Amino acid sequence: MPDSVATQLRLAPDALTRPFAPEQFNFTTTDDLEPFRGILGQERAVEALQFGVAMPRPGYNVFVMGEPGTGRFSFVQRYLKAEGKRMDTPADHVYVNHFDEPREPRVLELSAGSAGEFIADINLLIDNLLATFPAVFEHPSYQQKKSAIDRAFNKRYDQALDVIERLSLEKGIALYRDSSNIAFTPMLEGKALDEAEFAQLPEADRERFHLDIAMLEERLNEELASLPQWKRESSNQLRQLNEETITVALQPLLSPLSEKYAENAEICAYLQAVQVNLLKTVVEQLVDVEKVDAQTRKLLEEQYCPSLVVGHHVDGGAPVVFEPHPTYDNLFGRIEYNNDQGALYTSYRQLRPGALHRANGGFLILEAEKMLGEPFVWDALKRALQSRQLKMESPLGDLGRIATVSLNPQVIPLQIKVIIIGARQLYYALQDHDPDFQEMFRVLVDFDEDIPLADESLEQFAQLMKTRTSEEGMAPLTAAAVARLATFSARLAEHQGRLSARIGDLFQLVSEADFIRQLASETVTDVGHIERALKAKATRTGRVSARIIDDMLAGIILIDTSGAAVGKCNGLTVLQVGDSAFGVPARISATVYPGGSGIVDIEREVNLGQPIHSKGVMILTGYLGSRYAQEFPLEISASIALEQSYGYVDGDSASLGEVCTLISALSRTPLKQCFAITGSINQFGEVQAVGGVNEKIEGFFRLCEARGLTGEQGAIIPQSNVTTLMLDDRVLQAVRDGQFHIYAVRHVDEALSLLVGEDVGSPNDKGQFSTGSVNARVVERLREIAEIDMGEEDKEPEALAEKVAKAVPTPSDKKPPAKKPVPAKPAVSKTEKPE
Repeated sequence: MPDSVATQLRLAPDALTRPFAPEQFNFTTTDDLEPFRGILGQERAVEALQFGVAMPRPGYNVFVMGEPGTGRFSFVQRYLKAEGKRMDTPADHVYVNHFDEPREPRVLELSAGSAGEFIADINLLIDNLLATFPAVFEHPSYQQKKSAIDRAFNKRYDQALDVIERLSLEKGIALYRDSSNIAFTPMLEGKALDEAEFAQLPEADRERFHLDIAMLEERLNEELASLPQWKRESSNQLRQLNEETITVALQPLLSPLSEKYAENAEICAYLQAVQVNLLKTVVEQLVDVEKVDAQTRKLLEEQYCPSLVVGHHVDGGAPVVFEPHPTYDNLFGRIEYNNDQGALYTSYRQLRPGALHRANGGFLILEAEKMLGEPFVWDALKRALQSRQLKMESPLGDLGRIATVSLNPQVIPLQIKVIIIGARQLYYALQDHDPDFQEMFRVLVDFDEDIPLADESLEQFAQLMKTRTSEEGMAPLTAAAVARLATFSARLAEHQGRLSARIGDLFQLVSEADFIRQLASETVTDVGHIERALKAKATRTGRVSARIIDDMLAGIILIDTSGAAVGKCNGLTVLQVGDSAFGVPARISATVYPGGSGIVDIEREVNLGQPIHSKGVMILTGYLGSRYAQEFPLEISASIALEQSYGYVDGDSASLGEVCTLISALSRTPLKQCFAITGSINQFGEVQAVGGVNEKIEGFFRLCEARGLTGEQGAIIPQSNVTTLMLDDRVLQAVRDGQFHIYAVRHVDEALSLLVGEDVGSPNDKGQFSTGSVNARVVERLREIAEIDMGEEDKEPEALAEKVAKAVPTPSDKKPPAKKPVPAKPAVSKTEKPE
């Protein structure tokens, strides 16, 4: 190829990178800058988040998508906290005992910041109850009234017995009574008779005594028939006395609370329920208590002390809660149980709130991958957002896996904005497979992977470095260090006009450089520390790439960097190993022979070629047919392989090298092995951009450098990839010294011309190539193969017809016997299906 064309395609050193200089920054160190609190270059995402937070309608929850390390989580959390401080603080909530139905605890809503005070008031009430009872029952006034009730009962009882006693004395019978029994005994001469003496009496006397005693017992029953009524009346009087005493004693204890919370109807109703329940509790638990102990107080706490659901600071604003482990219990709360001799029991005091309770009235941040990996969580979250109610229950209850009595707490109104952070693939999967998702998460906050480069964004980039170093307690950065970081960021973005949004990778580099600075006992982080940090990481992660280079140098992996060969060229690939990505040259080979198999992709045939790679190979057929086979059918058999590749291959960046190798094999033209090539093509032979071009070039350069740079070696890339070049200093220096070259091509012919070292020929108005050119030789070779195939097809029906003719007898003068003629089977072509 003429040197002028090669010179035209060769890129100048300045086009291979976009360096950033310290002079572009108006500071000496980052200490001279103001902190940057926003998010770098994500205006679209910021506007979407602002809209999602401000929109009050239900269903406008937020899904934040983007790649990790773009600062999406830290910015969302920081923005929500700033917005939350300007919002009203939500109400506090407590669970209290539902005395009529203990399995259904009630929830009380209190003004922000007052839940703790209300719980303290109830605890003080319990202290006052223990101080008041049972002391109030020992008061002389209570004892006098109680004694009066007892006396009234005893008086009625004694009066009834007095009547019976008089009658018994008239009959000569003595009446004996103790605390529980009444007995009659016969008397003789004023003396009670025992059984022996009674047995010696005459039969008539004994019979008379029996009759008299039976009459007295009957009369006693008549007199004491009203005894149960007297007992009930006495008990009712005593209960009424107790209630009046308790009510009077409770009045000074509950009245201040009722006045204090008079504006809260729910609390007032609860205090009234407490007062009613205390009438029974005090009698049952505090009347006969000799000494108040911790157990007595615990019993009262279990009945009356509220269980805190969530309490806020009065000036705290709307809460912002991030739940790092979004299990069902951690989000929705749980009901705990105690074990008493093998029996499980629970109460409203054992309700434990979750993240949704804490975030109610504010914002809840969740990570999509973690949340969707937990059972029951996604469906329960959708139910809560749709019903706008927060219900605490066990997820296993619906499955019948709970074999004990549980609680059914009153639901809490839910007013919350949920922000889910996840990957793009997950967002699109939820949209496709969950019809509820789009209705509940209507706001998409999309964080871009790179940032357009401008003077403003460059200044903000430096301010961001200032913010990070200040927050982490690291030393300030010099202007030269920030410039090197900007260059590294543009390299991550693979674009000379953009910075990478992967802020996490930048911060990691700054941290490592700051550690190197500490070891050197220096006060500021300079460009040298950044370079050493980059080199140290490359060394740590470079074992695999170094081993591959060693195998190439040893001839284990066959890659030539000099000479020329037919049907072979050096392709460029990128390997990703952990967090390390590096370029590796790979030999592309092609063979061609007559036949109708078409272009066979060996990688696809052995199930190593992934769909995009296979698509790129199939495009070759379209290009070859439209370019070279306009006057005859494209009838070839060719195979293409990425040699010594033993893993999965994807991407179409090898299609440019594959078509050049195939053309080389067709035209029997050797290709220079001093070049490595990458690029994708379409069916018209136009070269398209590919990814990882910097790593690919540097991978081939390292091999050439190890073998010795000759000045002829270089890499061929698509012209559309020039803006993505951010090559390292070693490659740039070799290009400046003329030891290595980068060529940018727009069409297959340009790449082919570089590889063969001559003009491959251009078509004229009739689509014919100049005689003797590479493209003309391709046409001639394809025509030859097509003619060979057509010749084989022509011979086949002739041979078949000859066999048929030999099988039919030659006509003679003698007329054959008459019989039904049998027609000969017609000959068929190779491509037809015989009947």
